Amino acid sequence: MTAPVNSASLVQKVWNFCHTLRDDGVGYGDYLEQLTYLLFLKLAHEYAQPPYERNTRVPTGYDWPTLAAKTGQPLENQYLATLHKLGQEPGMLGAIFFKAQNKIQDPAKLSRLVQLINAERWISLGADTKGDLYEGLLQKNAEDTKSGAGQYFTPRALIEAMVACVQPEPMKTIADPACGTGGFFLGAYNWLNRPGTTLNKRQKEFLRDQTFVGNEIVPGTRRMCLMNLFLHNIGELDGEPAVDRSDALVSEPKRKVDYVLANPPFGKKSSMTITNAEGEEDKDALTYERQDFWETTSNKQLNFLQHIVSMLKVGGQAAVVLPDNVLFEGGAGEKVRRKLLETCDVHTILRLPTGIFYAQGVKANVVFFDAKPKDGQVHTKGVWFYDLRTNKHFTLKTRPLSPDDLQDFVTCYHPANRHERTETDRFKWFSYDTLIARDKASLDLFWLKDESLDNLDDLPAPAVLQQEIIEHLEAALAAFRDVAAGLPAGP
Repeated sequence: MTAPVNSASLVQKVWNFCHTLRDDGVGYGDYLEQLTYLLFLKLAHEYAQPPYERNTRVPTGYDWPTLAAKTGQPLENQYLATLHKLGQEPGMLGAIFFKAQNKIQDPAKLSRLVQLINAERWISLGADTKGDLYEGLLQKNAEDTKSGAGQYFTPRALIEAMVACVQPEPMKTIADPACGTGGFFLGAYNWLNRPGTTLNKRQKEFLRDQTFVGNEIVPGTRRMCLMNLFLHNIGELDGEPAVDRSDALVSEPKRKVDYVLANPPFGKKSSMTITNAEGEEDKDALTYERQDFWETTSNKQLNFLQHIVSMLKVGGQAAVVLPDNVLFEGGAGEKVRRKLLETCDVHTILRLPTGIFYAQGVKANVVFFDAKPKDGQVHTKGVWFYDLRTNKHFTLKTRPLSPDDLQDFVTCYHPANRHERTETDRFKWFSYDTLIARDKASLDLFWLKDESLDNLDDLPAPAVLQQEIIEHLEAALAAFRDVAAGLPAGP
């Protein structure tokens, strides 16, 4: 369906009003939440009208017409009552409005926002228009460093490249155990609807209602994720949310999936320790007991990596963004790496450049692996490494990562048949025996000459160097703690 001519001007209107509210101290995140509540209510009202006439489960007296009929203080009172009431409802309604609060303190500005949304028939806009508007706001929110929202936002160019390599198929399930605002789900959705493809009715229904499975522990982020998916025609107004508001690490997965696409949180520590053996649990500490995990550790990325392995069906595929410490640190890190190489086919690692994430100084990689049967065999024969870091320089504002920057990697990956690959200067293969013989079975591999070492003027800024040193020290400290945790208690 083609979006109407006024779509661009509508996007501009919504943006302009966001700037007006920022003058009152309402940040992008707060604006985005209010927009989510009001847009959802307006869309629910439109779906309840002919020709759709759907039961949207919005209680009478707390619907869009009731809200839009008021101004001033009565509007604010009605809005507060609506947020409270809908937050107690089941299904998608309760998920969108969970613990909802009004962050627009000026009733006149709230009224203007209601009028702005009421003036449009949103249902007639194409999913691309609605989705682009919301994605644009999400990106602005991520760029607002004070909000901390950047940790939930993966560069879209990177997501597109990961999806283009994995190439998910229709009628298969896709999970993200820390899905943030839903970027990987949308990347997969766009791939499955790419130009030149046609889905039949059954495939479209499966894509809308059953393909995606996610977790997001932060209520506000989960809310934005659900709205982002809904505006892209994923999920139903009167259905159950595809994203659980829960910590994915708490328990074994309820179901196995075909694909996992994820960028788990970058924090070094979890507030909980994962324990994989009965009797290890310290009753005075918050712990998870996961019999399906290989190692007990408080390192969040190692726990997510082990969880993702548990999520996959035999033959399932994963593409996961992981920080450098997962590739080199000792203790639990080494044990998890060795187990991963043995039990899965870890076939490709993309070494990412710095400067592409909103968290400063992050060094990360994309690890691609397939789940294999538990038959005692070593399933990784060798790993292909692509170095997109050495002599590559990116920044979020002046030199952002673009799809073109990742095209050579996708070409080298050779998604049509990854068993037919060719080495290049940046793309090299290392055998399992070579990797396992390295100190701590380290996968922290480079072979290109770093030209910046010949020119001190090209060194990163002191703040970036300082952050890198801190990260390495924290990784070493975490490894020491993991080793100490495994030692028997003294007399």
